[in-house]
Amino acid sequence: MTNAILTACGLTEAEVTGGTLAVRSPIDGAEIARVHETPASDMPAVIARSQAAFRVWRELPAPRRGELVRLLGEELRASKEALGALVTLEVGKITSEGLGEVQEMIDICDFAVGLSRQIYGLTIASERPGHRMMETWHPMGPCGVISAFNFPVAVWSWNAALALVCGDPVIWKPSEKTPLTAMATMKIMERALKRFGPEAPEGLVQLVIGGPAIGEALVASKDVPIISATGSTRMGGIVGPQVAARWGRAILELGGNNAMIVAPSADLDMAVRAIVFSAVGTAGQRCTSLRRLIAHNSIKDDLVAKLAKAYASLPIGDPRQSTTLVGPLIDHATRDRMLSALESARAEGGTVHGGQTVTTGVPQGGAYVTPAIAEMPGQTDTVRTETFAPILYVLGYDTLEEAIAIQNDVPQGLSSCIFTLNMREAETFLSAAGSDCGIANVNIGPSGAEIGGAFGGEKETGGGRESGSDAWKGYMRRQTNTVNYSAKLPLAQGVKFDF
Repeated sequence: MTNAILTACGLTEAEVTGGTLAVRSPIDGAEIARVHETPASDMPAVIARSQAAFRVWRELPAPRRGELVRLLGEELRASKEALGALVTLEVGKITSEGLGEVQEMIDICDFAVGLSRQIYGLTIASERPGHRMMETWHPMGPCGVISAFNFPVAVWSWNAALALVCGDPVIWKPSEKTPLTAMATMKIMERALKRFGPEAPEGLVQLVIGGPAIGEALVASKDVPIISATGSTRMGGIVGPQVAARWGRAILELGGNNAMIVAPSADLDMAVRAIVFSAVGTAGQRCTSLRRLIAHNSIKDDLVAKLAKAYASLPIGDPRQSTTLVGPLIDHATRDRMLSALESARAEGGTVHGGQTVTTGVPQGGAYVTPAIAEMPGQTDTVRTETFAPILYVLGYDTLEEAIAIQNDVPQGLSSCIFTLNMREAETFLSAAGSDCGIANVNIGPSGAEIGGAFGGEKETGGGRESGSDAWKGYMRRQTNTVNYSAKLPLAQGVKFDF
């Protein structure tokens, strides 16, 4: 089955054998490839090709650049089943989530094609007679994309589709855990480039594979003005200052410790459905996964009982099986961190339901666990720390102000939500006095964001924005222009300088 998936994605035996980087499937821990890494000594040439491509690509009109992204969307549609299957094989996502990730890629291509004709600047009223002010937007240069394992192809597409229509070449460094999906995506990209024709310069979209040295070369280079990095807060704490020190632009998408407030008026059945998917989907390995449940004390016990019953019914196993809802964690080290976090929660007075290793009825060699619910006496250090696994910490509250304070009292600020039928509570949550996150939802969970909205968060989440809305501005430089079409030269602010 593995060979059939790799072949369907256009990967040759030479490309997946004989290399130094071992790739293992989380489904059973088996080695499925050994890919060739990019020598660190090659990085100056890679960056130089990208710079040369920029000088050509920036001259192409944006709607013409959008045509390449339209072709990429077409090729992704044709390859959706194959690439989705590879996402499942390499990441362990259930089949529908693997396909859903490729659909995100298709959706952002559609968005970017429209954007290619909507890169608007403002016309600004000038205080000086006979003058016109306006702003224009210009390409910045090569964009380095450093992506994480949990969304191995969607995050690249969020960046690449926008960067390409904005006039920027792309250099992609995927996670060392998921190089195969990146290689397969580049095959799809190459088909789009071939159809687009010679106007696309060599080096417009490049893939580099390897460890920290490869990422460091991108982060350190002044010839890569934009670095979009998705991963841990620890990683962002290294990347952000280095890019800032060389006056580059960093788009950081880092950790999340996402919460849901469940108010007394909430539709509990709907809340339970949202909680289970948000906390358990992708085995809790989304940056937007639900980590904290803040429930009103009058309904907390009833809600936990409903959740415990729902959790007990979840099919855990091979993600390729249509009945499976909970696949494996990415590796055994992640499972060990989850078990350690649960031990810490117990030591802090928590009551844990679930969170056991699963060894029967699942492929041997994979890291399978039962999702955990931990009822906590308060927001302890363990609760305030993001553990990338299906752990849901439950806290109680009495007033909305208290709930919002708990929600905001963590270092991360990515996604958040409230379940309530009370309009005042909903609007307060969305107000300046409410959630401090980049994403705030009402009567919907914190995960599963659509590409039409800008994706990202505040505080230790990094402040970056990708995907929809006006996130495209992160890939361009703004230029303010003033045109004097009069025969006089008045100065702004009424300054007189006659000589």
